[in-house]
Amino acid sequence: MIIDKCLLDEVTAKAKASERLRMNHNFHDSLDAKAQRLLNALEPGTLLPIHRHPHTAETYLLLRGRIKVLFYNEQKDVTEEFDLNPLEGRYGVHIPKGQWHTLEVLESGSVIFEVKDGPYTPLAPEDLMKE
Repeated sequence: MIIDKCLLDEVTAKAKASERLRMNHNFHDSLDAKAQRLLNALEPGTLLPIHRHPHTAETYLLLRGRIKVLFYNEQKDVTEEFDLNPLEGRYGVHIPKGQWHTLEVLESGSVIFEVKDGPYTPLAPEDLMKE
């Protein structure tokens, strides 16, 4: 399968139609796969809670659009911000295992290629930062 503009447009159209304003396109065969590889189309206004993955690091490569990735400490302070924009040479970010993070979508049509270790595990309550 080729990852091209047509595929990105298809996943973006599904994200725009989604109540959550985002949509995954998985390349892994199952949620039990050892590597979770996917496109994640994101639209402005999508809400991604501040969270962490205690068992895996995560890498985002921004294929198009613009997003801001935010890192937090245990006191809920922003410790780092990364404004990703491939047109300006800022392509991605590596998120260490256990790092509190979220993202803000700054441009419609944004799509990331996301990789993390599997199997997929839903976020536990202790891995969601309380307001």
